[in-house]
Amino acid sequence: MRLFRGVPLLAVLLTGLTAVGPATPAGAEPAPPGPCAALHRIDVPGAEHQRTACLGDLTTTGLAGTAYTDMADQAGLSAKGTRNPSGVPGLQIDGYFPDESHLNATHGWAHDAQFVIRLPENWNGGLVVTGAPGTRRQYSTDTLISDHVLAQGFAYAATDKGNTGPDFFTDGRRPGDAVAEWNHRVTELTRAAKKVVRQRYGRAPQRTYMTGVSNAGYLTRWQLENRPELYDGGVDWEGVLWTTHGPNLLTSLPVTVARSLGQAADEDLIDAGFAPGSRFLWPYHEKAYWGLTQKIFRAEFDPSYDPGCPGSTAGPTVERILAACASDASYDYGSRPASVHRAVAKVALTGRIGKPLITLHGDLDTLLPIATDSDVYARMIDDRGRGGLHRYYTVQDGTHTDGLYDTYPDRLRPILPCYRSAFAALTQWVEKGTAPAADRTIARPEGGDVVNSCELEGRS
Repeated sequence: MRLFRGVPLLAVLLTGLTAVGPATPAGAEPAPPGPCAALHRIDVPGAEHQRTACLGDLTTTGLAGTAYTDMADQAGLSAKGTRNPSGVPGLQIDGYFPDESHLNATHGWAHDAQFVIRLPENWNGGLVVTGAPGTRRQYSTDTLISDHVLAQGFAYAATDKGNTGPDFFTDGRRPGDAVAEWNHRVTELTRAAKKVVRQRYGRAPQRTYMTGVSNAGYLTRWQLENRPELYDGGVDWEGVLWTTHGPNLLTSLPVTVARSLGQAADEDLIDAGFAPGSRFLWPYHEKAYWGLTQKIFRAEFDPSYDPGCPGSTAGPTVERILAACASDASYDYGSRPASVHRAVAKVALTGRIGKPLITLHGDLDTLLPIATDSDVYARMIDDRGRGGLHRYYTVQDGTHTDGLYDTYPDRLRPILPCYRSAFAALTQWVEKGTAPAADRTIARPEGGDVVNSCELEGRS
């Protein structure tokens, strides 16, 4: 089922809600092994289950169609024509940490807290950690992040965040527990991956970077605020903003539901922070994003609001899962009980980052409007006196998922090449003391390869 050419409907929800009934990648024999085949077994500290393979290529070029990645879970996240490196031999470790939920069916394990760790033969001394965007799983950013950093020599680790899919909110005993677990799982994996790196290479990583897109951008912000000792810096690509009193998803999305029901006008969305220039993207988001995103996060933080429409389990069909709850049109986060605000407070951001952070956000993001998300977060960082640790780049004509560029190549630009430039700028900042370019809007170039190139424009 598709809404636009080249963009699978379920594949792009909230930068990739996992498809209903997640598929298990087809099995395959490992690629011809390199020198890593003779290494002793790697033990991931705290893991309940793991398997290690020596592979001839750890990138998606070598792994596509095998059990070592899942290309379907990456659908819609990158533009066609994106060039990725290949030919990176090394070790891959797949497994899971102890957990009581069973939403992730990858490998047939039916077990959450799954992870992947990749250790290239030619290691540069660094480690990159990320979590899944949306409610996807551990392989979802293999094309966006893993391929690129592995080719540079970084070890790589990714987690499914401990619960996946549109029913993620059913995990946990209390409201807010499922999202709070995301942060715990990233911390758990980071600590374990550092020890795995020491086992493999004989020394701990010299530099560890946290990064991610959408929900994993939120994870990047949270880790640098709350666990800065684990990292040397991070890149936040359009992270979700959760604040106790707003703004957050539950303050920005109800008006979109009201509009879909004919109870709000376009001007109401613009007043709520949605960019006027993003109008052409609204029909798609109305069908694929807005109503579902509102109801599943409302079900996570405020399950008593409408028990008759709890979330994705409200109906057996794709159409019903995607449909908005009519009651969400009048949802007013500010008037909800204190218990709801306490649930959000468990995961709320403060802006008090402890390590260098680069933020990127597209000015046509139609799920997380920049005016109520990264603009606000940048001010929060400044208000905490941490502005010297932060750089903020607005990507002109960027939107929430790069896959939409293929439908609107004349109106959008992919953010991925700007993200890669930002990651390079971060490593130069941390490792060589070269300050990145000052906060700015990255203008869309009039020509050239916008799918694979992006300049941050000078340095300060």
